[in-house]
Amino acid sequence: MVTKKFQQAANRLAPVRFEGLTKQTIWGGRKLHDLYGKIGEADPEQTGECWEISGVEGNVCQAATADYEGLDLQQIVDRYRERFVGEKIYAQFGDKFPLLVKLIDANDDLSIQVHPDDAMAQRLHGKFGKTEMWVVLHADEGARLISGFAQRITADDYRPMLEAGTFVQTLAAHEVKPGDAFFIPSGRIHAIGKGIVLAEIQQTSDVTYRVYDYDRRDVNGQGRQLHVDEAREAINFADLDSGKMEYEPVENEAVTVASCPYFTTNFLRLAAGSHTLNYAEQDSFVILMNIGGGVCSVENVDFASGQAIVLPAEIAKTTLICTDGADLLEVYI
Repeated sequence: MVTKKFQQAANRLAPVRFEGLTKQTIWGGRKLHDLYGKIGEADPEQTGECWEISGVEGNVCQAATADYEGLDLQQIVDRYRERFVGEKIYAQFGDKFPLLVKLIDANDDLSIQVHPDDAMAQRLHGKFGKTEMWVVLHADEGARLISGFAQRITADDYRPMLEAGTFVQTLAAHEVKPGDAFFIPSGRIHAIGKGIVLAEIQQTSDVTYRVYDYDRRDVNGQGRQLHVDEAREAINFADLDSGKMEYEPVENEAVTVASCPYFTTNFLRLAAGSHTLNYAEQDSFVILMNIGGGVCSVENVDFASGQAIVLPAEIAKTTLICTDGADLLEVYI
């Protein structure tokens, strides 16, 4: 039986950082390049996303740490199983890494969309559903996002309002600033607005239903696919919750921002220096994402602003060093 006793073993697994996967999108910009140095195959002028930690089939991140040279996230999970993800998590998810962590740059409004729950996603796609959360890292003045409804409508109202062009008026728009956090469970209508850069933590899933895309056309004059019928089934029409999570940072302490069956996310505001991390009570891998400040290091694995590392589940206690102060997201199941 694998337990935290591995923490004492000479062959204990090391933390790992991954090479991010940049994605070119119709709504992307260049802030991920300018703020975090994200470059890759995507056009720097239209880079909408960087997947920092991904086990999504066809989009699996490659390890950037010497201890795991030549391995990607899927191969690491296959090789180290519960030592890497945790016993209970391996029993539940098997060889599927359960979380996806992204950076998103909305240089234009993203489509209005919704995600299915696990049952619907499994029935229609054979995949996980998608519950996610956002932490705003940058916001232009007046930038807003959509989360939930501003007024109650019914499923019967939905298609007539879409056809009449009045559906968008029923949605709740929220002006945002850096540090704002929103929880987006499956079924909640949502959209990231122009001028926002954020970190997204979500279930490992690529199932998204687009409801409305502002009648945009691609370079070939084609509109993007909409999923009006699937979205009608997925949407929680009674959802008047903004999803905004209220929290107050406390220096050198973990403050919970969101917690659900799929993930817990804490905010860590750390001063420069050495910090003890104790996960002896966790049976889970831990993701540390640097969302602002100086370079941090755990067991000689560095991660700068805009980067993330994974601490394997068998690491019960370790030390994090910040060259300067830093804000981190701490994520586990």
